[in-house]
Amino acid sequence: MNNTTEKRHMGLKALNRASNTAIYILLVLISVIWLIPFIFIVLQSFRVESTYQVGYVIPHQWGLKNYINLWNSDFKRWYLNTFIIALAAAVLTTIIQLCMSYTLSRFRFKMRGPLMRFMLILGMFPGMLTMIILYRVLADLGLTQANAVPGLILVSVASSGMGYYVSKGFFDTIPKSLDEAARVDGATRLQVLYKIILPLAKPIVIYTILTAFMGPWGDYVFARYVAMGTSAGYNVAVGMYSWLSADQIGSWYTTFCAGGVIVAVPVTILFLCLQKYYVEGVTGGAVKG
Repeated sequence: MNNTTEKRHMGLKALNRASNTAIYILLVLISVIWLIPFIFIVLQSFRVESTYQVGYVIPHQWGLKNYINLWNSDFKRWYLNTFIIALAAAVLTTIIQLCMSYTLSRFRFKMRGPLMRFMLILGMFPGMLTMIILYRVLADLGLTQANAVPGLILVSVASSGMGYYVSKGFFDTIPKSLDEAARVDGATRLQVLYKIILPLAKPIVIYTILTAFMGPWGDYVFARYVAMGTSAGYNVAVGMYSWLSADQIGSWYTTFCAGGVIVAVPVTILFLCLQKYYVEGVTGGAVKG
């Protein structure tokens, strides 16, 4: 009987090892396939023998000419525009969203439930439905074309309070007794949020900052719509896409690849450094609603 049990146990262990090995091999293959386009872009960014698309991957001549061309083009302006939009949106969105989440998590007031459901349902509608009216509003305020940067910041921040649900779920996991103890000691609601809740909610704060930063950083559709052909108001996505037009791609393709590398580097570093908190924020905020 003992020999049979031992053989069965060994068989299960061998089966688990085999299944884990197969899963790891599959994940490695998926990772390689996923990385191939990025490797291709990096290699093409160092190709200097020609500026147009070619049928090979490894450059025949290597150099930094394409990165120098970036510095001498409008890319600096586009990159600065994107950074300003993303940074301002990240800061303002994080403040508004965390305050909204804390309010909905800790306060009980009339119409709280209907308000939460209304914002959740409203957030299900795609933003594309509002593009025309938003453009008209921004145009009336003078926040389009060359002044597209403040207009894009305003649009990115305007509805940030409706993204409360993940942060609220994380705040719900923090015991309310900590708030009550601080209030007994004379702390205000703002002090409770700033000195007690936020230090304990570091993962969700970083998660909110990253998601708020990434949206404007990679925005193309609405940014192109608001800038409307004015290079001074472009972000990097819109500006670099203009290099892929039929009359410019032959001269700007390798420079476009170099710009893609420059755009990807800061975001990649952010995620590599903060991925632990990002995962904790997502999983922690999904525990309670």
